[in-house]
Amino acid sequence: MQNKFNRGMEDYCFIFEGSKLLVKKMNGQTNIPVNGDLENMNINLAHSRYFGDLKGSACYSIDKPTDFTPSVNLFFTDLRELACIFDEKLFHLACRGLHLLRWFENNRHCSKCGTLAEDKQDEVAKICPKCGFINYPRISPAIIVAVINKDKLLLAHNSRFVEKRYSVIAGFVEPGETFEECVVREVKEEVGIEVKSIKYFSSQPWPFPDSVMIGFTAEYAGGEIKEDGIEILDAGWYGADELPMTPSGGSVAGKLIKWFVENYPQNKE
Repeated sequence: MQNKFNRGMEDYCFIFEGSKLLVKKMNGQTNIPVNGDLENMNINLAHSRYFGDLKGSACYSIDKPTDFTPSVNLFFTDLRELACIFDEKLFHLACRGLHLLRWFENNRHCSKCGTLAEDKQDEVAKICPKCGFINYPRISPAIIVAVINKDKLLLAHNSRFVEKRYSVIAGFVEPGETFEECVVREVKEEVGIEVKSIKYFSSQPWPFPDSVMIGFTAEYAGGEIKEDGIEILDAGWYGADELPMTPSGGSVAGKLIKWFVENYPQNKE
């Protein structure tokens, strides 16, 4: 991975403040600022990291400098909200930038012997100059599943959600577990029901903090809804014309809900 910031005027600057990304809005379009947008703002981009290319220009990620104040057309937006604004390629690229930025920050030292690690030159990894241990970016797989009961969708309110927001069931895969086994376990643990006919839907990088979401659909197989009271505070079956507030269409959760609405309309002619 390159470390030196390329002063090319058209190179993209992915500047993060926590999980918020600096974006440029002009003429109704939301884009990533390029180096030329920042050249007169006197900010130090020396510690930025190259992580890919977009439209023939290099992409660099960096944490917001402490003395940086955005101009009128530049502002920070939660990366999650950009899932339905950016095209899929750009959103995934931004996810990669945030994921790698946080991983490099949190893995400065060898986790085996404690020596200051170095960037591995031929791949995205850190290598210890003392013991040779190689540390690769952590990726935590998680399932997310739309459970269907006839023409109803299972939606739940997680304790971490904003008030009145509901979504489909999700959870992290455990060691020694297949994705399908994780779907069965998570649904059972969180809402107490059984599922069957599990089918792959799609996947999406999700760097909050270091996940990849693997989406599935499944059918209700039995049991009564009983929320665990810890992660899930409320859950129920909803028809396509009675959905509560749900995630945006750019996320896997949003795409699963959209798929349900399109395939299980309640007002059938």
